[in-house]
Amino acid sequence: MKKYIGTKMLEARPMNRGKYNEYRGWTIPADENPNDEGYLVKYQDGYESWSPKKVFEESYKDCEGMSFGIALDLAKKGIKIARDGWNGKGMFVVYQKGYPQGIPCNKQTAEAWGLNEGDLFKCEPYLQIKMVNGSHAMWVPSINDCLAEDWVVAE
Repeated sequence: MKKYIGTKMLEARPMNRGKYNEYRGWTIPADENPNDEGYLVKYQDGYESWSPKKVFEESYKDCEGMSFGIALDLAKKGIKIARDGWNGKGMFVVYQKGYPQGIPCNKQTAEAWGLNEGDLFKCEPYLQIKMVNGSHAMWVPSINDCLAEDWVVAE
């Protein structure tokens, strides 16, 4: 069989098996222990389930203190990310899908690249950062950013 690694964002809170069955309005089966520790899990599409504690904690990590790799996977799914250690308030990074098929370029872009206004301008995916002053810029992470373990989901 092939091996897989999953990256998704979800919400969860500790809840034993008995409380989960009560929450769902179910009678707990006789062969299940109501005191089994676990988590109520809610996915982004609203689906809810219960996960045993060991399985949950081996599969999911807190969204505070992520590695850059995990944060980047979330950014590619449209989630804003930031470093907890950044001094600037309100700064965050987003993944821009680019324009592989091209987008009509405006006058400024046409002049900068020696094109005609309206020519198709092809652009590869890139990271973009919102700066403290509200402006935006293309962004390339430093080695410190890549190795940091303080990445968070930006609200």
